[in-house]
Amino acid sequence: MSGHSPVICHFLNLLLYFQMVQIKRICCIGAGYVGGPTCSVIAQMCPEITVTVVDVNESRIKAWNSETLPIYEPGLKEVVESCRNTNLFFSTDIDSAIRDADLVFISVNTPTKTYGMGKGRAADLKFIEACARRIVEVSDGYKIVTEKSTVPVRAAESIRRIFDANTKPSLNLHVLSNPEFLAEGTAVKDLKEPDRVLIGGDETTEGQAAIRALCAVYEHWVPKERIITTNTWSSELSKLTANAFLAQRISSINSISALCEATGADVEEVAKAIGMDQRIGSKFLKASVGFGGSCFQKDVLNLVYLCEALNLPEVASYWQQVIDMNEYQRRRFACRIIDCLFNTVTGKKIALLGFSFKKDTGDTRESSSIYISKYLLDEGAKLFIYDPKVVKEQIVYDLSQPNISEDNPQRVSELVTVTTDPYDACQSAHALVICTEWDMFKELDYEKIYKKMLKPAFIFDGRRLLDHLHPLLQEIGFQIETIGKKVTPARIPYNPAPVGPRVPPTEPPTKKSKA
Repeated sequence: MSGHSPVICHFLNLLLYFQMVQIKRICCIGAGYVGGPTCSVIAQMCPEITVTVVDVNESRIKAWNSETLPIYEPGLKEVVESCRNTNLFFSTDIDSAIRDADLVFISVNTPTKTYGMGKGRAADLKFIEACARRIVEVSDGYKIVTEKSTVPVRAAESIRRIFDANTKPSLNLHVLSNPEFLAEGTAVKDLKEPDRVLIGGDETTEGQAAIRALCAVYEHWVPKERIITTNTWSSELSKLTANAFLAQRISSINSISALCEATGADVEEVAKAIGMDQRIGSKFLKASVGFGGSCFQKDVLNLVYLCEALNLPEVASYWQQVIDMNEYQRRRFACRIIDCLFNTVTGKKIALLGFSFKKDTGDTRESSSIYISKYLLDEGAKLFIYDPKVVKEQIVYDLSQPNISEDNPQRVSELVTVTTDPYDACQSAHALVICTEWDMFKELDYEKIYKKMLKPAFIFDGRRLLDHLHPLLQEIGFQIETIGKKVTPARIPYNPAPVGPRVPPTEPPTKKSKA
């Protein structure tokens, strides 16, 4: 090609790379909430690609290969069963899967550091680094290594430095960033009908070829106009920024909910009014006891730490307020429960319905239920907890963490009872607290519950789930306290009309549309 211009040579080289790089085998390191669903959908949508999800946790891999998957997500079981052991495999043989793969996803946990510099804010990248070292150790030939985990800006550069420092003649590794934008409870739908797919890489010929190869995988089912390519740093920062903006909206409407309770306004009416403004929109304006989950708090704190490290204290302070407002909302709700129960909950039975951080998932990470439970346990309340998808062992584990039961670890065994029936949880309770917006809680027989509770019987609706039932619940005799609204007790003669079905459903209904 010596007779061609540099531009033509570059184009021909790029075309050659595009032809050479084809992804036929994918390995995903990490079988959690990101790796499992993502690779299951890829396998279903790309039957010609072999997908292997690996993890060091043997029990988790066994669960993925069983009838009972390790995570609950609507529609996920059907996706897994449609291609498992055909072109979708779950294994603990990490090295073999890496060696055989053309593309390696890194989908391991990136928790917030609990010690050392950046404690409580910075992301702990020890698992990312371990993956990078293992990949370079066992690999040969050409491979594309892609960040799927949420990572701080320039994490891809760190991975690349590890690769460059341990290179060998037979090895050619390229690093991409491909952050996930999944909402738990709608993950399968989000994967099959994404708002966008974001892929970041470097601007070299090889980097662009790697980007194009990953684009080709998603183009099996995602329209090309929804696949966005950027440089690596923009991709990494876009993920953090997306979660920070969503968390910010929740904290913003929650701050207004406090104002509504003080003035007599209704936060639902305020949210509807401002949400009709196309510049604002209606999404994520639902007042509640606060956001939870694996990403929002972690990513905002990561953003705060990044800003501090780059000497941007005003920006860091701005985003820290999002976290502070979320904690304030949880604490404020717990204080409201205590105040309404005559300023003491010591020895009182409180039924807490819902422990996962949102409906349609069994994930409890950073769930507001954990922190509300902590505040009530600190006051000596006896909690009876029910959640349709969270097992007893997980609830006990979460409430036994040092930051939750720091004064007396025995408090959980003495004061917490996990029930398998919502009606049992409410038997002889002073109050019923709704912390998760499971649809089944709308359908409970509240007349039956009222008769079993101590009087006055309180409902604390932390999710505004029962707004439509307020007149009937007041007619029965409940005192209702809800986020962002003053509820005046109705002076209506009691009419024993049933509010919901007499028999509680055993499972929450399947979600049919995106939340």
